[in-house]
Amino acid sequence: MCIIFFKFDPRPVSKNTYRLILAANRDEFYSRPSKLADFWGNNNEILSGLDMEEGKEGGTWLGISTRGKLAALTNYLQPQLDWQARGRGELVTHFLTTDVDSLSYLKKVSMEGHLYNGFNLIAADLRQLPDPAIEDQGGEYVQPMLSKYAAVCVRCPGYGTRTNTIILVDADGHVTFTERSMMNKDLSHWETRTYEFTLQS
Repeated sequence: MCIIFFKFDPRPVSKNTYRLILAANRDEFYSRPSKLADFWGNNNEILSGLDMEEGKEGGTWLGISTRGKLAALTNYLQPQLDWQARGRGELVTHFLTTDVDSLSYLKKVSMEGHLYNGFNLIAADLRQLPDPAIEDQGGEYVQPMLSKYAAVCVRCPGYGTRTNTIILVDADGHVTFTERSMMNKDLSHWETRTYEFTLQS
């Protein structure tokens, strides 16, 4: 079970504060192939890791674009998975690669949610602040966590936290994206990458 913490302040009172602080852990099977966070897409405007699982290639769990679009996804456990369901990672990828605003996109997803296994989705346009979609997300959908997967850092045989990400967006739109990823399914081998850019106006 992945976890995301975020603090959102659409109108910071000081230039020394952040509009957005986001911290996330990705919990996944250690053997599931993925690419580390890097820029991709038209003109390399999207920064995210990418799922490389056969049939789910190109999806992602967390990403941000230089145009200010941000999306994050967590899965939640359900009694039985539908193995024919669409890959949830495409929800993030589709938002980041289209020009649809976050509220319209989330309304569309709410009509198509049955095509996927269980998920929670955050989608925001950091240039359009305050973003009405981000202010109202999640209130009525808080689900109780299953005790085995409720830890901030999960460690189980073959499954657990394999990526930690921090995204900071300051009052001037300067983005710092830092990601720490487990390498080669080895709990003692991690790689950290940091990227910085300014949101395009």
